[in-house]
Amino acid sequence: MLRFLDAGESHGKGIAVIIEGLPYGVPFSAERAEEELRRRRLGYGRGPRMALEKDKVEIMSGVRHGKTLGSPVCMLVRNAEWDKWKEVMDPDKRTYAYEPVTTPRPGHADLPGCIKYGTKDVRDILERASARETVGRVCAGALAKSLLEQFGIMIGSHVVRIGSVSAAKRELRDYREVELADDDPVRCLDKDVSHRMMREIDEANSSGDTLGGVFEVWAFGLPMGLGSHVHWDRRLDARLAMAVMSIQGIKGVEIGDGFSLSESRGSQSLDLFDEDEGSWTRRTNRSGGVEGGMSNGMPLVVRGAMKPIPTLRNGVQTRDLETGRKTVSLRERSDVCAVPAAAVVAESMVALVIADALMEIVGCDNLEAMRRRYDALLETRKELFPF
Repeated sequence: MLRFLDAGESHGKGIAVIIEGLPYGVPFSAERAEEELRRRRLGYGRGPRMALEKDKVEIMSGVRHGKTLGSPVCMLVRNAEWDKWKEVMDPDKRTYAYEPVTTPRPGHADLPGCIKYGTKDVRDILERASARETVGRVCAGALAKSLLEQFGIMIGSHVVRIGSVSAAKRELRDYREVELADDDPVRCLDKDVSHRMMREIDEANSSGDTLGGVFEVWAFGLPMGLGSHVHWDRRLDARLAMAVMSIQGIKGVEIGDGFSLSESRGSQSLDLFDEDEGSWTRRTNRSGGVEGGMSNGMPLVVRGAMKPIPTLRNGVQTRDLETGRKTVSLRERSDVCAVPAAAVVAESMVALVIADALMEIVGCDNLEAMRRRYDALLETRKELFPF
């Protein structure tokens, strides 16, 4: 089983992540993780913190001479602003005159977290609930991507809507198409729509507001049969939905055409096979590459809907946890729109799910042995289904 854990707060010393279950021999370096973190900082509408987050990765264990050792990989990303926050976040007991934050922000984890853990200092909750936590996910996802690339599986993403501005639906057949998204300020593949999205962001920013949107994650090169139909928690689409929904601000997840399929008739919703004999490719990909909880050989398409960021520049009406009186919530710096960044985080979560599913069927302790198992699996399938 491939799994990871991360630890750290938004303004703490740093974010640490441990990932285990990878075989020996997967190519990896700190630079690879840093490149993914750089992509996470992309996007028109990001806040000033992006200029401060250099995100240098230290590999603490599990990698030697550019390859994984089969033991747990531990990475650390230190907070460049720790000195500014030391008095507020120092883990040791000090005599600092720190004013607790007692004004929970609607739309965040603040109030339910305070009630759950019995604290009236909102910072005890908001620091871990922050999207800064996704640094650990992206580092782990970089490792998962490196593993998948050894088997020809490539993952990318692009933005299809910001606010009320949407791009037309498009079918992608190759990773190189979605890879072009990184060249655009909002990671949209349609230049005209991209300009309209940026205008929408500017308008929201000028009024002190924020925007959400929708992104798509595409995975190419998946073999048939990742996941399973036999139990609810082994279904690939269920695992993907949970992984993407776990990202801060995500309120909806679709596989393929998702909700729009509910409006069509059965005859219009099927992905029929090509007419050529001996081909299992499809004429369409409405199911997003998943049928019956398993990959069907078509590109995987996962769509995530992100709500507008609930942290507003001027704060919003709330109540004080100490007095119960009406007041204005804590004013924290915020992005206007983080949909492009959320798409990159979602790539990592999708990569981790797919890598785990791949390890289930051909996993072992050594990458070369895993490749041989994978090749043998494909050869066996050709013998069983030669037509």
